[in-house]
Amino acid sequence: MEFLPNPLIIPVGVIIGILVAAPVGPVNVLCIQRAIERGFWGGIAAGLGAMLGDGFIALCAALGVGAISGAVTYYRLSIQFVGGLVLMAFALKLYFAAPRFVPVVTSDGAQKETLRDFVWDIPQTFLLTITNPGAVLGLFAIFGAVSTFVEVSSYVDALTIVAAVMGGSLAWWVGLSHLIGRFRHLLSEGRLRLINQIAGLLLLGFGVLLVGEVIGKKLGLLP
Repeated sequence: MEFLPNPLIIPVGVIIGILVAAPVGPVNVLCIQRAIERGFWGGIAAGLGAMLGDGFIALCAALGVGAISGAVTYYRLSIQFVGGLVLMAFALKLYFAAPRFVPVVTSDGAQKETLRDFVWDIPQTFLLTITNPGAVLGLFAIFGAVSTFVEVSSYVDALTIVAAVMGGSLAWWVGLSHLIGRFRHLLSEGRLRLINQIAGLLLLGFGVLLVGEVIGKKLGLLP
């Protein structure tokens, strides 16, 4: 019996996964843009990267890796600065890139594209997730709060809640990508270009805020 996880861990983990994935942030903006531009599998590929990033952070938090938690706090500004620069680079690339509208099926009726066609998006959103200080610190804080009413007392419990968090995150991205996929055929190339530019400006704004906060604190302008 000691090898069985606490039964409350799975639903709690799924809820955490959805709550972490759902709020609008830089990673979410990019994932939604990918789903609009590239369809269901494009959104899933981007969402998988975010899910793996959330899972990696959740694993560190669930195992109570104090050294990692302390390093995250100590190097927060450095992580934030790097994350901001990465976001700004993605933003500029997205803003100026020509839209790549992937049809549901090709003109000759051939099979639509698959997850393998967008696999490079997975490490991109993974990198954005693990360098996002909000996601990192948020997950550590959530796990700290969860531990007050759901005991994670073994490695089995820790691995179970991490898997549940990843499952909740994946469920969110599958549902959102499916929903976007049902309506994306209504978009023209001009509208897609506008969406890409808006997404690029949002990402640029997030990046500028992250970098600006670090510079402000280093200069003593911010507490």
